[in-house]
Amino acid sequence: MSDALPEGVKHLVPITPVEKAPKITDKAKEELKSTGMMDEKGKLKIKGVSPKMIKRMKQEQVACPVLKQDIAFVQCYVCRNFQSRISGKVYCKGEPL
Repeated sequence: MSDALPEGVKHLVPITPVEKAPKITDKAKEELKSTGMMDEKGKLKIKGVSPKMIKRMKQEQVACPVLKQDIAFVQCYVCRNFQSRISGKVYCKGEPL
């Protein structure tokens, strides 16, 4: 399976929908605010992503291979290891944080 992964990508991680939105860590919130993806009130404003898609992203989680725990997809999205999201899977570089 790893033979089919693009160059620079170590992990292909499935995205799983959840009932209750996972909590975003304070570090991830600071990263979102510093890049302009979150306003001062804590509302996500990601350029090029519709409000409907943001709502869906908040209801998803990923089993992070780097942190070895389940995290919110939004947190994964702002991680420097995030390569892309295709067909319900995340391409992750897998480098240490």
